[in-house]
Amino acid sequence: MLTTSQKHRDFVAEPMAEKPVTALAGIGDVLGKKLEELGFDKAYVVLGQFLVLKKDVELFTEWLKDICGANSRQAASCTQCLKEWCDAFL
Repeated sequence: MLTTSQKHRDFVAEPMAEKPVTALAGIGDVLGKKLEELGFDKAYVVLGQFLVLKKDVELFTEWLKDICGANSRQAASCTQCLKEWCDAFL
């Protein structure tokens, strides 16, 4: 189990609204820019991909690595963040 960052806890604690993609745990400025260039400019757009992949942690983690070059730790942090947000709000 990953330990969670303050960024992760802040994200999971409230509705997503119009948060930028960089609000997601594991997504900093570099990955955020790559995702924005691919049309994933908001956290909810990345959430949409997570939902399209039926909340499958392994599939989403691999997708994130493939699409923007996230490393294993970054992808796992983002995936866990979205999974916990879904558990809390969906």
